[in-house]
Amino acid sequence: MPHAVVIKPDQSIDLAKFDTCEKGGLDKETAQAKVAELGKRLTELQELMYAAGRNSLLVLFQGRDTAGKDGAINRMLDFVNVQSARVAAFKVPTPVELAHDFLWRVHQETPGKGGITVFNRSHYEDVLVVRVHELAPKEVWSKRYEHINNFERILTDSGTILIKFCLWISKDEQEQRLLDREQDPTKSWKLSVGDWKEREKWDDYTAAYEDVLKRCSPENAPWRLIAADHKWYRDLAVMETLISALEPYEAGWRKHLEEIGVKARAELEAFRAAVP
Repeated sequence: MPHAVVIKPDQSIDLAKFDTCEKGGLDKETAQAKVAELGKRLTELQELMYAAGRNSLLVLFQGRDTAGKDGAINRMLDFVNVQSARVAAFKVPTPVELAHDFLWRVHQETPGKGGITVFNRSHYEDVLVVRVHELAPKEVWSKRYEHINNFERILTDSGTILIKFCLWISKDEQEQRLLDREQDPTKSWKLSVGDWKEREKWDDYTAAYEDVLKRCSPENAPWRLIAADHKWYRDLAVMETLISALEPYEAGWRKHLEEIGVKARAELEAFRAAVP
């Protein structure tokens, strides 16, 4: 069964009742073995997409602090050719970015044909952080849901395969992960008092995410909600989703590559025939 929950258009969801500890009836060892197997398939599909040059893949990760965005991205990239993939992280906008519309900095980071781009946070920060911290009036950010849907429609109409992941963890799990960072020297660089301050707005962020999921999950670009308290389950849900999203394109990519091969062989034969 799919381990990511696909949000339907205009579907309301109560995130406070979402089971972040879901395991899907699996254990860690079984899930990790499945991830490794799916990884081989992802490598194959990614190479076909790159060679065919007809589509691009944009994978978007959203979630609270410590939700596992970095970990999920790293696991995915274990199976992807680095020549065709890159990560774009969206933080506080620069003065130059603020001088443009909110999607300006995002559009230029989207992948070209054959390429993969992973968004670590995204344009959704402009209806999450901006809303929660009142960085813009409601009359401004409330219009952005429609702008986002139109923007994503442009991408998918242009051949971009868009996959949006919302990694959801419990408040207790987030607290434990923040505390663990303090004890792990290799993760001390992630320590920030800001993470603890953001926890004070937990309910505000929950409401903001619920609106995002309801208002920005059209059929061409649905959200996948993932229970992320267990990292191994999160990784499995991500990998399964990637494979299921790419496989429908495989036949078309193979056919296109065969056509390229036929043309190239004909050109070679003509060249050789012309050589004295």
